[in-house]
Amino acid sequence: MSQPKEQKVGITAYLALIFAIVFFSGIFSKASGWVQIFDFTALAGKFGSIAGEGGKAFTFKGTGGVGARDGFLFGLTLLPSVMFALGIVAVVEHLGALEAAKKLLTPLLRPVLGIPGSAGLGLIASLQSTDAGAGMTKLLYENGEITNDERTVFAAFQFSAGAPITNYFATGAALFALTAADGSIAVTVPMILPLIIMFVFKIFGANLMRFYLKAINKKQENKQAQA
Repeated sequence: MSQPKEQKVGITAYLALIFAIVFFSGIFSKASGWVQIFDFTALAGKFGSIAGEGGKAFTFKGTGGVGARDGFLFGLTLLPSVMFALGIVAVVEHLGALEAAKKLLTPLLRPVLGIPGSAGLGLIASLQSTDAGAGMTKLLYENGEITNDERTVFAAFQFSAGAPITNYFATGAALFALTAADGSIAVTVPMILPLIIMFVFKIFGANLMRFYLKAINKKQENKQAQA
């Protein structure tokens, strides 16, 4: 039986992969002007506001909602970014970016997380958007790019410190502007250090899940062998 031919990866595929990495990485999240077209969050945009009494502004979701109705509206707010992310992935996949990711990222992601390089785009997207990362993970599993165990490990990586780049630089970075009573800077650690710690524990958590799944699978295999 002949082996299936390996798909050839051309320069277009690598260029598409580079674009996708830059687009989802958040490199241009603080950029201004036309350069923002290279950032996922900037193009995903935000909902407009509705003027209320006393100068207050509300989104269409409103405030004070509870239960299934409020949950439905919250879910509705997630749809645009997920649809947009999956649309971009479909385009770069058509250009061969996933095949390029397999070749370039598998040697890195296999030993570090136990997942294939094709999950690289989802991993990068998850650093900026939890919704985009989750949507891409679902797509990878449905397309047979990752197994159920790999999906679980990948989910563990994403769950810990979700969307760290966006959340950290949007809110956490404010801590480094705090000053003590004497006017000195309150937080003296390098700004990049907490982000590094987040990445370390994301990898640690994913591998903890990875070894747990291996132990469970080995236990099941031993039971089947003894049966």
